Amino acid sequence: MSDQISEQLRPGRPIVLRGGTVLPMDATHSVLRATDVLVVSDRIEAIGPNLTVPDGTLEIDAAGGIVMPGMVDTHRHMWQTAMRGYGADWTLTQYFVFYYLQHGKTFRPEDIHAGTLLSAIEALDAGVTTTVDWSHNNHTTQHADAAVDALEAIPGRFVFGYGNIQAGAWEWTATPEFRDFVERRMHRGDLLGFQLAFDVTGDPAFPEKAAFEVARELGANVTTHAGVWGATNDDGIRLMHENGFMTPGTVYVHAATLSDDSYQRIAATGGSVSVSTESEQSCGQGYPPTWRCASTAFRCRSRWTPASGGAATCSRRCGRRSARTARGSTWRRTRPATPSRTRTCAPTRSWSGRRGAARQRSASTTSSAGSHPASRPTWP
Repeated sequence: MSDQISEQLRPGRPIVLRGGTVLPMDATHSVLRATDVLVVSDRIEAIGPNLTVPDGTLEIDAAGGIVMPGMVDTHRHMWQTAMRGYGADWTLTQYFVFYYLQHGKTFRPEDIHAGTLLSAIEALDAGVTTTVDWSHNNHTTQHADAAVDALEAIPGRFVFGYGNIQAGAWEWTATPEFRDFVERRMHRGDLLGFQLAFDVTGDPAFPEKAAFEVARELGANVTTHAGVWGATNDDGIRLMHENGFMTPGTVYVHAATLSDDSYQRIAATGGSVSVSTESEQSCGQGYPPTWRCASTAFRCRSRWTPASGGAATCSRRCGRRSARTARGSTWRRTRPATPSRTRTCAPTRSWSGRRGAARQRSASTTSSAGSHPASRPTWP
């Protein structure tokens, strides 16, 4: 039986999905009913009714189903899936105490591996083909090795966000063990990309500066929890901006309690915001900033556009972000692998060119619905 399945799914064999409802996620929001999709190697070769396909193509009956690009999750603490079921109704303070100060400290590398493996499997099962693993409990590089081992065992696309909540980012990024891990594991091409995952507390001394400098040296983007009630705030955004560390590749997670000035800085520097709607509201972080992000991008377009000069690039970037919203991956019927549900306020950019433009394009799911500030709701 396993040999038969292996033969059906052998690499390079064309596959056609017949008669499904196809959502190509294009600018016109097309809905193509009773439509076929032909995939050859890693490319979508044709979309249409009653397609003629090459000999030997594997045919899959998709009638009654939906065929769409794989979804992208820009922020998932995959290691926490080992304890899924805990904390679904916790406040943010309870979450911090449980995962950061108590049980998170007891995780062994094998625990990290188990949680990450289960989370990766569940992501694919839910149609999430690309995930950023915000892996911020790597007490040692052995923990990080265990996480990457799990990601490499699953046939999805993963960006590994290395973090360690048990130490300052300026501490763990300076160790020779961390540099050794990067050299051993992050240059082999097995993963889609690599990020540094750490937060900026707003300490006037800005100790995180050293970690940003390491990220710059490594050519890695930074993903950071910004605007999280009681933890990170506008001071962190200001310090990042004043020191030149807000870049188009920076991802600001949550961003629920920031001021308009901080949103302007994010928009002007081309950053992206990753919104985790369910956890932001249930944990007491505040209203998800989706609407504020969209309207800020429009304001930024007019505020930062000169008659000529380099800032015109910023204007084009902000305009593009205001028109498209990259959906996160966990808006689905199945239970999420972590307590958060994620969507982003900016188009999903590719983290690496290793897997090819076609595969990166096929992983993105975009929609412009509700992006105009005129449709912004009135909150209680």
